[in-house]
Amino acid sequence: MTLDQLRIFVAVAERGHMTKAAELLGISQSAASAAIRALEEQHGVHLFNRVGRNIELAQTGHRFLPEAKAVLERAAAARNVLEHVSQTVAGSLSIAASLTIASYWLPRRLASFHEAYPAVRLSVSIGNTRQVEASVLDGTADLGLVEGRTESDILRRAKVDTDRLMLVVAASHPGITEIAPSRPDIRGLRWIIREGGSGTREVLEDLARREGISLADLRIFLVLPSNEAVRQAVEAGAGATIISELVVGRAVAEGSLRAVPIELPKRDFAMITHRDRQASLAQMALKAHLATEMSGSAPG
Repeated sequence: MTLDQLRIFVAVAERGHMTKAAELLGISQSAASAAIRALEEQHGVHLFNRVGRNIELAQTGHRFLPEAKAVLERAAAARNVLEHVSQTVAGSLSIAASLTIASYWLPRRLASFHEAYPAVRLSVSIGNTRQVEASVLDGTADLGLVEGRTESDILRRAKVDTDRLMLVVAASHPGITEIAPSRPDIRGLRWIIREGGSGTREVLEDLARREGISLADLRIFLVLPSNEAVRQAVEAGAGATIISELVVGRAVAEGSLRAVPIELPKRDFAMITHRDRQASLAQMALKAHLATEMSGSAPG
């Protein structure tokens, strides 16, 4: 029994899907299946039941899961002790990040972090805020980076940057009725939005509540799974959206999108970590690095 086998077992058990677990861990589906099969054969047990295209934990798997997670947590704690004793910032760091952060904000910062700490091996998985939160809670990710609200009270949040949001439409979009200056009639717009659990969708939900209505009262035309898909749909004239300036700033500057005047609150980009897990030197180094980046950037 190896730690890699245990990591794969826990990932598959948490997600109930071999391919999704393999993608999360950055390995092939066949490698994940082989690890589970080897673990079962080595110990003469049956850990999963195959149900159609999905899998679910067998009774033995249910009994084994908390033990496997405990071993992984103890191994991580042991690694942290050695790192702290040696004061060497090394090892691996698993990061779960929401889509806007992972695509537009994080790559440059990870590149500069790698220059400073080349012995740290980084891996990044991408999901919406709810999925990132779940990854940190179940230990699949060492830390998360989100722009939306988190719900669990056993997560620590630390601000790492601020994001500006924009309401945009295509340059050819007709004029928009205003209820008051910088207060467009959001009921009159046709909306393209992200899926449930995304940070930008939460902002639209908050805006609707501020206007005394719900999301169901808006004309939702499209629900799409990525910022790029949303941006392209809006550029094509399909409707309006609220989205990060990081995603659409260039398109607005080049004239393919038009920003609609509206008062929107800025939102924080935040690092989330599990309150009950000891941070490794690599985690502390990344947190300090991101804080330095934030203090060195221009406000906006």
